[in-house]
Amino acid sequence: MRCVIARFPFDLTKSGVLDSMKGVKPETITGESVIIGRCHYPVKQVGEVITRQDRRDFTSGEVTRAMARLGFTCRTPEVAPVPRALSPLQNASALLGSPAPLEP
Repeated sequence: MRCVIARFPFDLTKSGVLDSMKGVKPETITGESVIIGRCHYPVKQVGEVITRQDRRDFTSGEVTRAMARLGFTCRTPEVAPVPRALSPLQNASALLGSPAPLEP
């Protein structure tokens, strides 16, 4: 399959990628990853090995698209939802607390 990574065309095959990654020790995954064989590799590491380019020359999205088109399983990290910030009025109300109940 022909794909473009960092403005350079590459003819990649699934077997070629498997051969290139054989014997390569996976690095610690901090972002997107690709499952090749039974190992989970960071996308940037796979891109560096198969293209022989510096990791700064391509994006993880370019490599992820290429690997997905070849039939590899690609994963993105789970991102926790960002809590909504309180308005100044809501923040003041939270700091003051609820009023004490009135005694009869």
